[in-house]
Amino acid sequence: KNPFYGEYSFHYWLWKNDLKKIEDKEWIGFCQYRKFWSFEKQKKNYENIEDLNNALIKNIPVKFDEFDSILGTPLYINQFKLSKFIKRDFIQIIKNPNLLFNKNKRNIKFHFDLMHGKGNLDQAISLLDISDRQDFNDFVNTEVCFHPHNMFICNSKIKLNEYYNAVFPWLKRCESKFGFNLKGYGLKRIYGFLAERYMSFWFKKYTKSTTLPIIFKDIGEID
Repeated sequence: KNPFYGEYSFHYWLWKNDLKKIEDKEWIGFCQYRKFWSFEKQKKNYENIEDLNNALIKNIPVKFDEFDSILGTPLYINQFKLSKFIKRDFIQIIKNPNLLFNKNKRNIKFHFDLMHGKGNLDQAISLLDISDRQDFNDFVNTEVCFHPHNMFICNSKIKLNEYYNAVFPWLKRCESKFGFNLKGYGLKRIYGFLAERYMSFWFKKYTKSTTLPIIFKDIGEID
């Protein structure tokens, strides 16, 4: 299922195999290929490995101990150029001219429908546990940003296990709706994209969270 679940293949493995080895109140974080945690905003260029390495987080300072989790700096959908949405679905923009003038209409739900199939998010939400269903529905219909890349840092094994116990049974139920005969990046990785939105919601609802920047660099481009 890795081509469809992406990063959540690893999260599933951790949940089933290694989570018991982690001490509670021990920070554990996740990054991605070309995406790294940093205390500073993205630079235009990192000239060498040392320059990049100096920008990366190695340890979490004591001042963050008051938090349960750290999420990436929010990605604001309503700040995207409207031309990006028009290219994706011109008819949708014409039917909803308010999108041209009211950025608050460009919420998580609108973006997901446009990029990952209209109505798919609603179908997935209908399969959520009742304790989160309405809250998550409100979240995607009102919020204009989310924390990207399925990256987070958490210092509570209990909270991490609770998150996994919520997200994986939900994604499993979603398989009955979407299956695996999925074509195109926007649909093939739908389980990862669903989890990305739910992750933002869940950690904000159930933990005391803060944010840090996520920077981008392909180290293959560095001599």
